[in-house]
Amino acid sequence: MRKPVLSRGEDKVITPGLPHQNNIQQVGYKLLSMLSFKGRKAEEVSRVLVSACLWNDSVESKSKGYNVSPQTVRNYVEEQGTEVIEKLLESMRRISMEILKGVKEVDISIDWTTKTWYGKPVEGLGSSAKGNSWNYATATTKYQNMVLLLAFVPQVNGMSKDEIVKLLMEQIVGMGLKVGLVTLDAGFYTVEVLKFISQFKFVIGVPVGDVKIYEEFDGEYTTNSKRHKKEEQVKFRLLVYGKEIVKKRKKTVVYFARATNLDLPKREVLKLYNKVRSPIETSYRNIKAFLPFTSSTKFIFRELIFVLAMIFYSLYTVFKNVMTREEFRLLLILCFLDDLSDLKDFIFNLEKTLINTIDLFLWR
Repeated sequence: MRKPVLSRGEDKVITPGLPHQNNIQQVGYKLLSMLSFKGRKAEEVSRVLVSACLWNDSVESKSKGYNVSPQTVRNYVEEQGTEVIEKLLESMRRISMEILKGVKEVDISIDWTTKTWYGKPVEGLGSSAKGNSWNYATATTKYQNMVLLLAFVPQVNGMSKDEIVKLLMEQIVGMGLKVGLVTLDAGFYTVEVLKFISQFKFVIGVPVGDVKIYEEFDGEYTTNSKRHKKEEQVKFRLLVYGKEIVKKRKKTVVYFARATNLDLPKREVLKLYNKVRSPIETSYRNIKAFLPFTSSTKFIFRELIFVLAMIFYSLYTVFKNVMTREEFRLLLILCFLDDLSDLKDFIFNLEKTLINTIDLFLWR
């Protein structure tokens, strides 16, 4: 068996019996090559960032194990981050396109996620939290039980919702893909977004408070935005439906609304919306599972670690059908054995994974 040499010094030993060792080893090499920093400490900086993702730990904490100061890591990212991010995003798109090989048309879901910062507000952040959170928008598609990342946009001050949607769609079209259906969260419900997405088949969430229809409804509706003239408003098919929930031991009907241009029965439209949209929430949870922490408040630093977490998620999707996310993480850690300073935690997690696997076999 070929021995991995992911770091300087002695050859590393791979624990026998774990599946897909050669493939996971290849992922290890690929990760380091994707982080294209230049300079004397470039390799150490890359390893610190990869290590922080694998352990879901802080960048500052992991830098201690690689003979590099946290400030050096910050300097590299702040000086070279933009170029590295572009290369990481290109790698992310390439992974998705390799899986989608031969696919010409995709149904996509657009949404954003927020990471809150509880310290000093940071200028340049396009969020409702006035500089205390980072917003990232993504476009995904589901293919053969995999949720693939296709496009990414960080939200900065002054960026409107329709600009975000346009940038995401441009990235997808630039990949040579045709958009079959686009679904969006209610947070994107604006006249400008509706005008833009009307050229596609679409379903978008609508805040019920905006339409003020609290009953089952399926009919034509026109926006009533006060910021737009009458001739600038948008007409669309509005679907309103109720869902019964139990609140304080009392049954209450809560209403939800969707805007669409699909000429399908109401039930089919709602089912299609949920089918296309629901996987994006799972993708965000998996991305955040690889997202490291940092005390840096620099926008470029926060953007880079989120993009790096997306890369980990994209690589994990390749192995999703044969191993769990935590098994993928642990096998990658084995490739970076110089990352085992926290040996107790590693052994504990590995033991827990093996016990769970044994339990599954016993129950079969």
